[in-house]
Amino acid sequence: MTKESSIKLFESKQIRVHWNNEKEKWYFSIIDIIETLTGSNNPRRYWSDLKRKLFKEGFSQLYEIVVQLKLESSDGKKYITDCADTEGLLRIIQSIPSPKAEPFKVWLAKVGYERIEETEDPEKAFDRAMETYLKKGYSTNWINQRIKSIEVRKELTDEWESRGVKKGIEYAILTDEISKAWAGFTTKEYRNFKNLKKENLRDNMTNLELVLNMLAETSTTELSKKKKPKTLIENKIIAKKGGSVAGNARKDLE
Repeated sequence: MTKESSIKLFESKQIRVHWNNEKEKWYFSIIDIIETLTGSNNPRRYWSDLKRKLFKEGFSQLYEIVVQLKLESSDGKKYITDCADTEGLLRIIQSIPSPKAEPFKVWLAKVGYERIEETEDPEKAFDRAMETYLKKGYSTNWINQRIKSIEVRKELTDEWESRGVKKGIEYAILTDEISKAWAGFTTKEYRNFKNLKKENLRDNMTNLELVLNMLAETSTTELSKKKKPKTLIENKIIAKKGGSVAGNARKDLE
């Protein structure tokens, strides 16, 4: 199986997965997860019983979580299989009474508690981010640049919000304009160039790339404050100009 259709999880058990490039999500075979966590000889029956149990408990969103995809089976043929993305899968795991499921439940409780802590004291989020990056092997210098890039991005999105730019699709459109102007790629093209799936693009940038990206976003913020754009088209023009500042710097360095 290719990386698009399989991934190893839970010790040495092979869990069938599917990568949706459009949604940028992994979808996991629920049957495989259940078999691994419960050791059931009939994971399909277990899943069928679990679904009935969840409905009785009032979990009406189950149909929204589960999607049916054709995944390759052990006989080499593809069959319709119930799947869920990471968020949906973790919700289902919460309802599985198994010792192997307990570490996930403990982890979810810990993450939930940490998010509440970060809401009360945002500084904790930066401390945890620093700790996580250090564990992943990033240098202190890179981490400082990365955390600074978060601040720069926040200043830009605050400026966009003040100009009436809508979160979501319009933010993405303007971000692509900046990225194309300085790096020559849209965000998606940049991710493909670096062969990334769910990984964060900025977490896979070099120090120089982070600096150039910050220059592009800072330039866009300052130009926006000066020009005070009123429409998405005007914001796109400014985004392109802001990105070009870093683009020119990149070309000079090259």
